[in-house]
Amino acid sequence: MKLKAYGKENSYPCAESLVVVDTPQAQGYSLEQVKNKVILGDALKVLKKLPSEAVDMVFIDPPYFLQLPNKTLRRWKVKSLVEAVQDDWDKFSSFVEYDTFMTQILSEARRVMKPNATIWVIATYHSIFRIGKIMQDLGYWILNDVIWVKTNPMPNWLGVRFTNATETLIWAVKDKKVKKYTFNREAAKEYGIGKIGANVWVLPICTGAERLKDGRGKRLHSTQKPVELLRRVLLTSTKEGDIVLDPVAGVGTTGYVARCLKRNFIMIEINPRYVEGIKKRFRDISLGNVPE
Repeated sequence: MKLKAYGKENSYPCAESLVVVDTPQAQGYSLEQVKNKVILGDALKVLKKLPSEAVDMVFIDPPYFLQLPNKTLRRWKVKSLVEAVQDDWDKFSSFVEYDTFMTQILSEARRVMKPNATIWVIATYHSIFRIGKIMQDLGYWILNDVIWVKTNPMPNWLGVRFTNATETLIWAVKDKKVKKYTFNREAAKEYGIGKIGANVWVLPICTGAERLKDGRGKRLHSTQKPVELLRRVLLTSTKEGDIVLDPVAGVGTTGYVARCLKRNFIMIEINPRYVEGIKKRFRDISLGNVPE
């Protein structure tokens, strides 16, 4: 994992000027107002305010709608607490509500994509098949699925089913006619099986110093994605200077990696705690504290 931050001569904002707070009074944003910014607001509202055909790539790490039981989960033998995804943002009343949310996000994402832009969406088996159908119904043309094989997955403590050690990324363009999208073939060869650039990436989940913590030392975000995953996404499907959009940014891994790889970004995040985490990461960049 090798990242290198922009030098001071570049026009990226410092952490304190990184955030744009969305308000009902803001009817729309120009590209210059939001480029290399995180917009604190509701993605469904903010996306409608972004200009059409403005971004080169979209990365969406949406709620997975895991449908976990509303109870404490403990490991089978030692009885210690499992840090499951119990956040409110992953709770929906039904598949209909979840599908409506994803349809709205994906519809607006398609509008703001340039004609030859690509989109990545990541999820687990709980929702990736629903998302794929929605994307096809909206007109997206799927180029690949990429299987992320986790080297350190959460074990299945009850032993009643296979341990879920994978997540799936869908990579797509706006429609079947799109041809001149960015694909860095040489970069892809570095990550797949052997030297053929196969659609299987083997890497660990986000752990250790890379995972952001809150004031109590607990993980700030339940499903923070590893830097290496976003590095592969960006290096294979974008060029330096491209604009990358993440409408549900979480703790900002997409923008963080884009910044380090000389890409531009637009992030949207509704949770102020996560936005504070993003600001901290960008302060670290300004101090030269980036992964090597």
